[in-house]
Amino acid sequence: MKPVKIGICGLGTVGSGTFNVISRNQRDINARAGCDIIISQIGARRDNPNCNTGDTAVSRDIFDVVRNQDIDIVVELIGGTSVAKDLVLEAIANGKHVVTANKALIAEHGNEIFQKAKAAGVTVAFEAAVAGGIPIIKAIREGLSANSIEWLAGIINGTGNFILTEMRDKGRAFDDVLKEAQALGYAEADPTFDVEGIDAAHKLVILASIAFGMPLQFDKVFTEGITKITAEDVSYAQELGYRIKHLGIAKRGENGVELRVHPTLVSDKQLIANVDGVMNAVMVKGDAVGPTLYYGAGAGAEPTASAVVADVVDLARTLTADPEHRVPHLGFQPNELSDLTVLPMSEVSTGYYVRMNAEDKTGVLSTITQILSDAGVSIEALIQKEQAENVDTVPIILLTNRALEQHLLNAIEKIQALPTVVGDVTHIRVESLS
Repeated sequence: MKPVKIGICGLGTVGSGTFNVISRNQRDINARAGCDIIISQIGARRDNPNCNTGDTAVSRDIFDVVRNQDIDIVVELIGGTSVAKDLVLEAIANGKHVVTANKALIAEHGNEIFQKAKAAGVTVAFEAAVAGGIPIIKAIREGLSANSIEWLAGIINGTGNFILTEMRDKGRAFDDVLKEAQALGYAEADPTFDVEGIDAAHKLVILASIAFGMPLQFDKVFTEGITKITAEDVSYAQELGYRIKHLGIAKRGENGVELRVHPTLVSDKQLIANVDGVMNAVMVKGDAVGPTLYYGAGAGAEPTASAVVADVVDLARTLTADPEHRVPHLGFQPNELSDLTVLPMSEVSTGYYVRMNAEDKTGVLSTITQILSDAGVSIEALIQKEQAENVDTVPIILLTNRALEQHLLNAIEKIQALPTVVGDVTHIRVESLS
């Protein structure tokens, strides 16, 4: 096969990692691809001291790369959604294949991009967009293609997982750990995308679309962050035999699909509950294979570059193949995608952890349990702590059996209105992943 020439757009963390991995592992990569893969051009607004580009042509206008007639594959690693979208669409219009690590771009504009790519007879590969170096997209799209996927759940944001791990292991407050995460480079100066679940929602919608054969629907993902989780919640969860993880969950049921990102209590006996620090993990349950777990580094220069280069190798192998014979972008043939109903969170059923502070008076607990019972919410476990010195209230912690979210919210509204309940009533969802 003739050499395959690639152009890298963006020389930041992942761009420099990609250049370094290809340069270091050139022999093995070429042997696997069956051809020489050559970095022909780089588009970057500035150099990166972590990357010696040597004699490789560098342009300060990234669009020079997509307009270079010699380039076969454009590797988009600039991030964002506006310029990146223009860059990818122009690359497709110029007949070039694309590799990207841009989860926001795929989650928000993937339907349009894939449609344009199919019409142009090219492929857009995006393994690195979800869970860094874990080959989860290939696993679901190809390795589990015999299965009807029932559900998937993942720790798909390392920043949030690092924060919750530190809160559990050291009893630290959220704000304190967030500052450390920023100092270590795990969290951005504006950490909103990580701690509010937006980053995880981008990744979840991509996984769900591949798992269930549905168009990308980012705007329908229920998203809740971890900013309200307290050290007390983490401690009480442990006392009950659970750990709090920020999960992305997608489930397919008779009434539709659940797409949700939120803090979740998971039994400490589950493997995923023991994934700590900045690591990622995704559980996938297929009807034939049962539950499977994929674990590894979810971010970083070279773990993400590992996935980027794997996509380059895949494309290099199939450049001469008939476009109709390539693996479809979302695993299913485009005309077979189903516009499945995405359930609102109010219609989702889970278990719940509920915490409140109430006056230590006769009848308070029975009133609370009666309100829950009237709403159709049954209690599985209950902890009532002793009253602390000089404090008028006691913490009450409940675990419920599965119930509709709306039923629980109705009960919480009534409990919150009780004169004997002080402050906000907290609820966190509980999942049994089996």
